Amino acid sequence: MKESYGTLSETIRCLKKDGYTLDFNVQQERIVCHQTYTVLSPEDFEIDKVFRFEGASNPDDQSVLYAISSSKFDMKGVLVNGYGISTDAATDEIIARLKTHPNNPL
Repeated sequence: MKESYGTLSETIRCLKKDGYTLDFNVQQERIVCHQTYTVLSPEDFEIDKVFRFEGASNPDDQSVLYAISSSKFDMKGVLVNGYGISTDAATDEIIARLKTHPNNPL
């Protein structure tokens, strides 16, 4: 996995080629995948890589992209959150509960 792929959309596109095909969201303290109609616990996932993006002209464009995986459920995908003034507190709480991949400490 590269350190940087450019923009948020380019990074998501490249991660999909690397097998991170699912889009995850946070809902009521769980990780949700609407593509597979799955609701999972954050403890079942690891953060494989973190990518930060800063809007060139607008601070509201700041975001963090997490490449996450679950060996237990054989799932890989992405989870996006804002940061700075754009952060979502519920997603921050879930991210804090995710394990960090042993080869990629945060």
